[in-house]
Amino acid sequence: MAKRSAPEINAGSMADIAFLLLIFFLVTTTIDKDKGLIRQLPPPIDENAPPPPVIKNKNLFIVQVNRNNDLLVENELMELKDLRQAAIDFLDNGGISAGEEGYCDYCQGDRLSDSSDNPNKAIISLTSDRLTDYDTYVAIQNELGAAYNFLRDREAQKRYGWKFTEKSAELNEGKIVGEAAKDAVKEKLSVIKDLFPFKLTEAEAKQN
Repeated sequence: MAKRSAPEINAGSMADIAFLLLIFFLVTTTIDKDKGLIRQLPPPIDENAPPPPVIKNKNLFIVQVNRNNDLLVENELMELKDLRQAAIDFLDNGGISAGEEGYCDYCQGDRLSDSSDNPNKAIISLTSDRLTDYDTYVAIQNELGAAYNFLRDREAQKRYGWKFTEKSAELNEGKIVGEAAKDAVKEKLSVIKDLFPFKLTEAEAKQN
């Protein structure tokens, strides 16, 4: 009896199929964007410069995160979701009484005597462990930045009828046309920045 040969599989189109699959995955796959923080690096250390001023305890908002990603704010454990409001309360406190030098007439906080005097003196100090997760570190930075943006938006809305963050985005995206219009917006944005200056340090702050 004649031996029957096994049928062969036609692999001629396998290369085309593999090529089509490769194109499919290249088109449908999403690539994660790198996360980063927009920060201005401090200037080089000048050995001849005078020592920095000593900061009062009440004007310093201490935020710490350890290698286990535990958040410690003012020596108390805190959830990340509560950090933004805590920072807002600190920055907006306005602890100096009316009539005294440095009184903040635009602050809407509780004006506690043991919290910040005004936004120009309020400093947020953030320290982290080398083993802190990067995602946690970025999330903390975002919450602290959001606290400043909230206060800036509120004051810009009150003074000019628009939000600080929205107008800043329009300026950066080139949606504001004309040099005069751009200069006017920049001047107003600068006013808001002076009212709520971004003061976040990651150095060990000296306290008094």
